[in-house]
Amino acid sequence: MGILDMFRRKATASGGPRAEAFNGLDDPAFLDWIRSGGNSISVQNALRNSAVFRCVDLISGTIGSLPLYMRQKDAKGQMVEATDHPLHTIFRYRPNPWQTAFEFKQLNQFRLLVDGNAYNRIVRTGKRISALIPINGTVQVEQTDDWTFSYRVTNQKGAMAVLPASEVFHLKGLSLDGFTGLSRVAQAADVINTAVMAQRAAERIFRRGILAGGALEHPGKLSPEAAAKLKAQMENDYSGVENAGKWMVFEEGMKGQPWQATAQSSQLSETRAAQVEEIARVFGVPRPLMGVDDTSWGSGIEQLAILFVRFGLSPWFTVWEDAINRSLLDRSEWGQILPDFDEKELLRGTLKDQAEYFAKALGSGGHKPWMESNEVREATGLGPHNDGFGLVPAGGVVQ
Repeated sequence: MGILDMFRRKATASGGPRAEAFNGLDDPAFLDWIRSGGNSISVQNALRNSAVFRCVDLISGTIGSLPLYMRQKDAKGQMVEATDHPLHTIFRYRPNPWQTAFEFKQLNQFRLLVDGNAYNRIVRTGKRISALIPINGTVQVEQTDDWTFSYRVTNQKGAMAVLPASEVFHLKGLSLDGFTGLSRVAQAADVINTAVMAQRAAERIFRRGILAGGALEHPGKLSPEAAAKLKAQMENDYSGVENAGKWMVFEEGMKGQPWQATAQSSQLSETRAAQVEEIARVFGVPRPLMGVDDTSWGSGIEQLAILFVRFGLSPWFTVWEDAINRSLLDRSEWGQILPDFDEKELLRGTLKDQAEYFAKALGSGGHKPWMESNEVREATGLGPHNDGFGLVPAGGVVQ
């Protein structure tokens, strides 16, 4: 047995956490494991819990689906897309030869949520960034003597390389040291483990437990033949979906005695529901978006969407935009090229609300117009029209 085998957790026979190896006594993952008392859970096992999967899928899928623009001011001072900038092509169309923009953003946001960090190799052709390649493997962040950072990368084949910060696009979440982000899965290990154990307990009940709905009471004693006949009658005449709600007729003074839910089973259901809420809180997802709230929100779902964007997604927008400024833009481009997630699609109201807003924007009701018809058409997915220029309301004159 090697020295590192002392620090390797073995997978349990009951399907517990997978074996995890550490790169040495100074491996940050090993230190975090010791500080947490060894109570951790692997990402794979955490994702088997539906609440964790829902949170990660919702946030990473939403971030992946939103367009990430590179904007700049034109000669008129208006913000337009910087279509000639290399990052425009990377974040809107193809970050590397095998990923779409959606897949790239979704993968990086997924890693941010479960690992706390997402690392990508910056590929340059001359001085121009031509690709961003996700780094698969183990990455250790180190601060050098001149206060800069380097990244020690060990790939899946065991080969190691040290990359300067200028060659790594590093996205990180909440951090204790400013070097690396915190894994939400690791920080919420106790909560997720409780949810996983409750899920396994429910699974064992359905697989091994007795799920009979009640018992038949007989005042006397049934013969083996009568008991077999009764069992066959119950299975043939009253079991299955097609017999749901069918009335039973008992003979010889028999009575039906349904079984009530036990306190233990009720407590298990309450525990599972509570853990869903705890996990949603860790990932910043409103409870109704987890599919567990039986409250009818109605038109209030719009306010819920705004809440999710402002407090659940907006911090991640800033993580991405600031990381692009730091790692992918030249200092001379700061303030000139503006990375910008476009969350307008998530904040759209009903068609009625949109109609009222655009009508006022065009000068309806005596309002001074602040949009042109073509801007409204563009916002609603329509192409420009020859008569769509000029801030003049229909049949009116701008005062």
